[in-house]
Amino acid sequence: MLQSLQRLSRWLAAHASLFVTAIAVLTFFVPDLFEWVRGTTQTVILGIIMLTMGLTLTTKDFRILARRPLDILIGACAQFLIMPCVAYLLVHVFHLEPALALGILLVGCCPGGVSSNIMSYLCHGDVAFSVGMTCASTLLAPVMTPLLMQLTAGEIIEIDAIGMFLNILIVTIIPVGLGCFLNYTYSNRSSFPTIQSLMPGLSVVCLACIVGGVISTVHDDLIARGLMLFVWTFAVVFCHNSIGYLLGWTAGRLARFNKAKNRTISIEVSSTVVRWLIPALQYIRSMPPNASQACCTSPGTPSASSRSKGRALAPAAPNPRHFSATASSFSFSLEVNT
Repeated sequence: MLQSLQRLSRWLAAHASLFVTAIAVLTFFVPDLFEWVRGTTQTVILGIIMLTMGLTLTTKDFRILARRPLDILIGACAQFLIMPCVAYLLVHVFHLEPALALGILLVGCCPGGVSSNIMSYLCHGDVAFSVGMTCASTLLAPVMTPLLMQLTAGEIIEIDAIGMFLNILIVTIIPVGLGCFLNYTYSNRSSFPTIQSLMPGLSVVCLACIVGGVISTVHDDLIARGLMLFVWTFAVVFCHNSIGYLLGWTAGRLARFNKAKNRTISIEVSSTVVRWLIPALQYIRSMPPNASQACCTSPGTPSASSRSKGRALAPAAPNPRHFSATASSFSFSLEVNT
């Protein structure tokens, strides 16, 4: 039985994008399937994903930060500068409506995750460099994501950066820290590697549940807006990640990195991950339906308050939180946190 679960976990990790995409398509046709993934339930599922990530991080991973500080610094600067700037540029070039603009900006302000380490390995990149950048983004994202959202999306809505920071801290950093503590404490036990081997599959299943919940939430709007919304969103997200990959490679060339490091920094820069998107998205979902309405609070989300400003990029959508979630949902297939 245990060996079967381990094989299933390996299969899910190897075919994560396919599995998550299949769940998204299934949910589109059966929207009630994941209607239960809302609010607190969604937060708990994300906490489980973060816990599984922490269980796979060791003290050796964090030692990379001390051994290669300059490489990690260059990578982190590229990661937190390129994608937000590209997202901001695309929002204005495509003249996106505020709700969709918020979704793209969220994608741009959220760094990559653990699966980028696997991608670096498969692409013959510098895996140690990739792991170091993942550790750095884990430590910096609770501060940088709210700050970048304040700078890039401040013209669309007023963002309480402190509230977003606390939300990300509670939902992501604490479970990751707990996972790291358990790894450090129990890693010498014979049963612990077996538990670790099941974590990638559990993470993929949890991610699929979250994506299903998002698709369930935006289903009515997808039907109402039709194929054009999908094509338009896909085009913007495709441009976002493609440009990010090219600029990431350029940053590596300017830093005189070798080819393996160039591959890694390109993957890390162009990748976004659900672990930061969901808590930030929960915060943004408190945005009122119309720019003139008073602010509202999303149930179960700490400090989730925002007030719309007078300036908008385009006429407000019927329900902004749905379309910001839609933009994020299309990005999930690009990077899966395993």
